[in-house]
Amino acid sequence: MLASSGYPLLDAFWTMLIFFLWMWFFLLFWIIFDIFRSDDLGGWGKAGWLIFVIILPFLGVFVYAIARGKQMTGHQLRAAQRQDQAMRQYIRETTGASGGSSADELAKLARPIA
Repeated sequence: MLASSGYPLLDAFWTMLIFFLWMWFFLLFWIIFDIFRSDDLGGWGKAGWLIFVIILPFLGVFVYAIARGKQMTGHQLRAAQRQDQAMRQYIRETTGASGGSSADELAKLARPIA
């Protein structure tokens, strides 16, 4: 008896189809979100790309990925940097760090309360 008889070829095909469709939808929504957060595109440019991606989804996604792939990477990088800067600012405000060294902080703690 074959080892693969418990998982027929059609089931393997459906599994691969579902996986690749899931990945394609992920890419589609990623591109739609990138269209909306793009600062270098005007309103008509965003509308044009969005219509192109919705009307001809396969072609639109591939053309957008080829034409604006580097801008997509730049958008993600800038968003990550803004998020990191906001987190660092929040940590500074929450901990009350004044930008001094650790030795200065320890010296402040060691001073007697007058």
